[in-house]
Amino acid sequence: MIEKGFSQPTDRIVRLKNQILNARPFVESERAVLVTEAYKETEGLSAIMRRAKAAEKIFNNLPVTIREDELIVGSITKNPRSTEICPEFSFDWVENEFDTMASRVADPFEIPKDTAADLHEAFKYWPGNTTSDYADSLMSKEAKDCIANGVFTVGNYFYGGVGHVCVDYGKILKIGFRGIIEEAVKAMDAMDRMDPSYIKKQQFYEAIIITYNAAINFAHRYAAKADELAKAESNPTRKQELQQIAKNCARVPEYPASNFWEACQSFWFVQSMLQIESSGHSISPGRFDQYMYPYLEADKSISREAAQELIDCIWVKLNDVNKTRDEVSAQAFAGYAVFQNLCVGGQTADGLDATNDVSYMCMEAVAHTKLPAPSFSVRVWQGTPDAFLFRATEVVRLGFGVPAMYNDEVIIPSLQNRGVSLADARDYGIVGCVEPQAIHKTEGWHDAAFFNVAKVLEITLNNGKNGTTQLGPVTGEMTNWHSLDDFYAAFEAQMAYFVKYLVEADNCVDIAHAEKAPLPFQSAMVDDCIGRGTSVQEGGALYNFTGPQAFGVADTGDSVYAMKKFVFDEKKISMADLKEALDANFGQPVGAKAASAIGEDLTEDQVYAAVRKVLNNNNSMDVSSLKDQVYRTLETNKSGATPSKYEDIRRMLDSAPSFGNDIDEVDMIARKCAQIYCMEVQKYTNPRGGQFQAGIYPVSANVLFGKDVAALPDGRPAKAPLADGVSPRQGKDINGPTAAANSVAKLDHFIASNGTLYNQKFLPSALAGDTGILNFTSVVRSYFDHKGMHVQFNVIDRQTLIDAQREPEKHNDLVVRVAGYSAQFVVLAKEVQDDIISRTEQNLTASC
Repeated sequence: MIEKGFSQPTDRIVRLKNQILNARPFVESERAVLVTEAYKETEGLSAIMRRAKAAEKIFNNLPVTIREDELIVGSITKNPRSTEICPEFSFDWVENEFDTMASRVADPFEIPKDTAADLHEAFKYWPGNTTSDYADSLMSKEAKDCIANGVFTVGNYFYGGVGHVCVDYGKILKIGFRGIIEEAVKAMDAMDRMDPSYIKKQQFYEAIIITYNAAINFAHRYAAKADELAKAESNPTRKQELQQIAKNCARVPEYPASNFWEACQSFWFVQSMLQIESSGHSISPGRFDQYMYPYLEADKSISREAAQELIDCIWVKLNDVNKTRDEVSAQAFAGYAVFQNLCVGGQTADGLDATNDVSYMCMEAVAHTKLPAPSFSVRVWQGTPDAFLFRATEVVRLGFGVPAMYNDEVIIPSLQNRGVSLADARDYGIVGCVEPQAIHKTEGWHDAAFFNVAKVLEITLNNGKNGTTQLGPVTGEMTNWHSLDDFYAAFEAQMAYFVKYLVEADNCVDIAHAEKAPLPFQSAMVDDCIGRGTSVQEGGALYNFTGPQAFGVADTGDSVYAMKKFVFDEKKISMADLKEALDANFGQPVGAKAASAIGEDLTEDQVYAAVRKVLNNNNSMDVSSLKDQVYRTLETNKSGATPSKYEDIRRMLDSAPSFGNDIDEVDMIARKCAQIYCMEVQKYTNPRGGQFQAGIYPVSANVLFGKDVAALPDGRPAKAPLADGVSPRQGKDINGPTAAANSVAKLDHFIASNGTLYNQKFLPSALAGDTGILNFTSVVRSYFDHKGMHVQFNVIDRQTLIDAQREPEKHNDLVVRVAGYSAQFVVLAKEVQDDIISRTEQNLTASC
């Protein structure tokens, strides 16, 4: 048999998991108070020294918490799954939400009154002193107008610290923090005092020494806490565990790990301290199996079961990390996402298969914990053993949305095309959602912006206007276009304009972090910052990129094809009628306000009659279209009017063949639209001397920023969600999973080197038994053979999701794939839940 099943987790892991699932996320104030004190005490010092002194203050004073049952210790917050605030990046949005953060739609957090009072007092120092204040002062009015009008946003790093990094965990396991300090001292001693850069580099090395001595003390404080708890513990088994934890923390990460438990503990201290230094999310463990396996192999004293429990403990700890964002950003990142991407499999720097025992133990950890984090990924290439892919498929069909799968045959050459060496490209890891990078050698500035390609399409259709505002250049009225070439000329001009200001905005934020918030702890574990004497934020990494990501590609491609077919080729719709229909939103109400307006003087009986009429006229109920049908019926009942010609136009547009069905004529248009964006982005460079590179992935911004987009020529009404990532529009990929995957593979993934994201949803029955595993792996191999970059899966039926939406208290442990991450389904905003429910449910029988 191919399927092997999974063992059961230990009772300890079940208890630790439930602690996470049942936790109420809180905002805590200790870090904010400490960093504010540190900055007040260091006025006049260089930025890097202020950061070092801030880290020292935090590591020496942040509360030390060891939770019940833990074998791996080190917590950012006192309460499980809670968050600290980092006011040096931004703060005013927190204060604005003191009274609403607990009740907001996406990712609510409790803020106790005493915490709010402490934060309010700390925040008094920060007006005009944050990285966001500085970035805002550098930005032009034009760039701010683009942001305000929904073309793009740079909120990720604008409001928070820089993340999206994979540091050299393996180096710490080998040499410890003492080894880092010795490297900094050696580099400082070797400098020429006559070198004009001496002072700046000397400050950087001093900052590393201060920070890492404080980090060692942070671990020692945990050793003391564990020893204290051990002395008071009456249970002999737990007493022995606490005593060993104390010994572990006294040794690592100060010194090299000498066994597997110490390696696990050392890893976790690095991961948690990176989060403490900066609020940047997507701090990703990278190739966990590669740097952890040597310690498992060498440790003859540990059983396989004990080693598995330690890995399971790390899985739980990764879920203890949380992050709060402003209300709008929380909707874009819905589901308490922190994006700690952990990757296994693939190949070595020498081009050999890299699979090992830890690769498989990580898959077992997913089955044991059944939690959203980490964002678990596997690398696949021609040399991937079938057994590895079969096992990964068993994990997929558990239904938690992991592992995401990445294609070495696309990613390695795409990185080489950006100047990464072959060995470094082969050793890539995934950070954040789907972003590949040469691990511990890259400052990728991934997730630098959300760019709304569909919004640029809308603006193009309106001669550079957003509503009545002339936002982009004047490129001609759509009614004057005589061919698709006229459209493309206008679209490319608008794209060039908006990408230019996207680059400006990103570079302003980049400069702000370099000048106000360099990160010495992070930088010392990224090559070659110590060798160059420069922080990551100032260009110390070997490879430097900026990676904004786009969404709305399928919507744009389908819209352009619909115009080609019905306006230019078949001439069934005039351009004037199309514009009129778009301006009227196909005769449909726009958003909640319009819905309210329709019903403001309607009785409950009238609303019920409208719903009943729609249901009676349909053999089956399509929830995704039911709302619009009800609205139209209400309008008819209210005004006595008949459905307008706009609805006929919408139906015709909606009937056009769509991206996702392996139709070359359609797919090549989507490819071209994506290329226009990607090629414009890659023209630019950043302040660290690196290149801009495009990605195509949305997080869950396709729902949020769909609200900024008016009606489109694919028949989509205003404000509806956009397609996610490079996936086809919801419900439009009707020819089976292989046809859908073939369409997606036709996009030029090689130039979207910041990552692409493809979601598929399968019925559980499709993956059942050995036959299901074989069919599924065949689909994956075929997609990758056709040069797709990434694919991830939800394996769940629609009814289960609907039941969970209706009765969330019964489905607290239901985990689904949202975009480049998984989340508890019940904590997602309803509109994000609806978006997941509406995705096409694929089966394998037709294509396999």
